[in-house]
Amino acid sequence: MFSDPAGGNFDVLVVGSGASGGWAAKRLSEAGAKVALVDAGRPQADANFTEHVPHFKLKYRDHAAEVIRRTRPVQKECYACMEYNYDWFANDLEEPYTTPSDMPFSWQGRMRITGGRTNVWGRQSYRLSDLDFKAASHDGYGEDWPLSYKDLAPYYDIVEEYVGITGIPEGVYELPDGKFHPPMGLTCAEVLLRNRVKEKLGRTVTLGRSANLTKAINGRAPCHYCGPCERGCTTHSYFNSAFTTVADALKSGNCTHIPNAMAYKVLMDSDRRRARGLLYIDRITREPKEVYGRVVVLCAQALESVRVLFNSANTQYPNGLANSSGVLGHYLMDHVTGGDAGGELPDLGERRDINGPNRPDGIYVIRFRNTHNGARSKKFLRGYGYQGGGGVGFNWGAPGFGEAYKKAMLDRTTGIGMGGFGECLARWDNYVESDPGRVDTYGIPVLKIHMTYGENEIALVKDMAEAAAEMLEAAGCKNVRTSARPSAPGWAIHEVGIARMGNDPKKSVLNQFQQAHDVKNLFVMDGAGFTSTACQNPTLTIMALCVRSCDYLMGEMKRGNV
Repeated sequence: MFSDPAGGNFDVLVVGSGASGGWAAKRLSEAGAKVALVDAGRPQADANFTEHVPHFKLKYRDHAAEVIRRTRPVQKECYACMEYNYDWFANDLEEPYTTPSDMPFSWQGRMRITGGRTNVWGRQSYRLSDLDFKAASHDGYGEDWPLSYKDLAPYYDIVEEYVGITGIPEGVYELPDGKFHPPMGLTCAEVLLRNRVKEKLGRTVTLGRSANLTKAINGRAPCHYCGPCERGCTTHSYFNSAFTTVADALKSGNCTHIPNAMAYKVLMDSDRRRARGLLYIDRITREPKEVYGRVVVLCAQALESVRVLFNSANTQYPNGLANSSGVLGHYLMDHVTGGDAGGELPDLGERRDINGPNRPDGIYVIRFRNTHNGARSKKFLRGYGYQGGGGVGFNWGAPGFGEAYKKAMLDRTTGIGMGGFGECLARWDNYVESDPGRVDTYGIPVLKIHMTYGENEIALVKDMAEAAAEMLEAAGCKNVRTSARPSAPGWAIHEVGIARMGNDPKKSVLNQFQQAHDVKNLFVMDGAGFTSTACQNPTLTIMALCVRSCDYLMGEMKRGNV
């Protein structure tokens, strides 16, 4: 169907092996396209997974954070970066980025292993609704997405059925139901919270919709509740593109994996507006290399993909490739966090056990502010959801010492905690640019990131804390504690929006299929294309959009349009 990739020429060059890159490689190669998977990471293997290795087998017992910070001062801010796996993360000293002194940004989760962030992600997988895709029509702020929930729903189905997501159908408009595996179940404390919050406040507390299997599929075993998914999984029970989509792509015989390849720039034909390949730097030898293809698909992660586009500037596009609109790099968004609450419940009689089972999931509270048919807040636009959990544990904070402390520690304590994830509004003055005065260890210009949260995000965080306390008190919690301190941008690790989709080429970089308006054989299939961020975790939507765009791309290739 497609050309033979003799001499290093491929049908499609896919940059990145994470959530979207893995799907692009799988979808395209299984359809018959010859794909080169250009991957900044080194190959991943089950031998690297340490989910069953106890702390005492580590050199520092995972208690020497400063050792990790010597080379990864930013990456160590990520909850998942630890002695077990820190070498999966980029070395911040070798691969820096810059910010203005008054605009801190924590660019966490920069992975250098096949599978990217799917090695360590939180696995929370939520659909967006038309309240999100058509948010501007609902409240007048910003731009609608150039597609609707109906357009994406069949692709959500495809992704969910392959990935495997535990969840409970709820029938709530703001969070469409999906194709779920049997639920992992809720603790007694969570059931109490769910029932009382629904009864007293009309809000829905549900099981987190998590990419952890509860039944065997595609040779992958169901989760065995060992807990630390961020250290890998030898039974392949959580979704990691390294042993799912990437493995499928390689199995097709149509995908060539090029690991340790730092994408630098898109190569263009000099006489026409068409991409012809990629320049990358070999991370091992530091040599520049080129690979050629009919189509280039960037799936490197939003910030990394846009960095490639800025570094691909040429005489036709002096401000960044495919940037005739001037929009490239603008409208950076990341969920705002920092509105939290926790409390204690009376003893519910649950058994406590230091050995588990350790459910790798929690609860999710579905958005209840500025809903489809509900009242509008006068304090802020859009809304937020919560992630958290509750259950019984040991009284680690018991007073005293010696025998008295040992006895007090064995007292059961039952608690619930929840933290909000709020929508960040798309604003022009939150942007990234290439910083030509600074290069990384590979000689590639780094990004300079400009981002702050505005009044709307700050108001969301205040309301998150207040509403969380309200729900805990409704559940009967005592000693309820709240915090309302907005996180620094980057802490949610959900960066999106800086090559936004839209119908108008003067106001957007990509069309609804994530195809560049200016360069028809260039696609950006990660979170960079988001027109708004919603309040749900973005990864499921990133994957569904990628599958939809790949199907469109295959059709365009067959018709000879790209």
